[in-house]
Amino acid sequence: MQKKYLLEISVETVEAALAAERGGADRIELCADLSVGGVTPSVKLMGAVREQLQVPIFVMIRPRGGDFVYSDAEFVAMKSAIASAKKLGLDGVVLGILQKDRRVDVQRTSELVELARPLPTTFHRAFDISADLLQALENVIQSGAKRILTSGGAKGALEGAAVLADIIEAAGERIVIVPGAGINAANIEQVARRTKAPEFHSGLTTALPYGSREYKKFEEEVRKLVEQLARLS
Repeated sequence: MQKKYLLEISVETVEAALAAERGGADRIELCADLSVGGVTPSVKLMGAVREQLQVPIFVMIRPRGGDFVYSDAEFVAMKSAIASAKKLGLDGVVLGILQKDRRVDVQRTSELVELARPLPTTFHRAFDISADLLQALENVIQSGAKRILTSGGAKGALEGAAVLADIIEAAGERIVIVPGAGINAANIEQVARRTKAPEFHSGLTTALPYGSREYKKFEEEVRKLVEQLARLS
């Protein structure tokens, strides 16, 4: 029987990835430096996680922290990282590019989406700082991306739940909206009921600080999220 909800967990180490898998995560978002929202992990880390995990792995393609307006050299680095992800057998990429006016850079995003194929692309939380969320939704759909990771423009997904519900309704079947930011076992049920989203994303930073090596606790927190979603199914 297919699960009603899908849970993605962001990690920055092999150990955290394994803990998330043991806890029941359906998918991993692999990053480096989650303290700045995640950047592209090393090729070595990509390969190590792929070798040891069975669940799908989506990799962050972001050359640096900060804004999402990239130089030509940074754009080339993003292309190289996508090529590495494909070569290593990862399952998807996560990226986002804006123009200086905070609108989605459709041309560059489309180029990366095309380069990543057949891997699906998730447009990450650059979406949340775009100038107009509903216009950004249409632009991301135009780019060919398959998912948008978003808090509805708010600090966290719970605070942005009403806007997320509107975005999900506007998106229809055209693209998957994945609520993320501040999601934990205490609020995921409320976010799910208010947004009616099919997928959710968490880094569990409200439960464990960045860089925590308490992998057993991380596994337990992932399992709590899974159990909360199972109750809604």
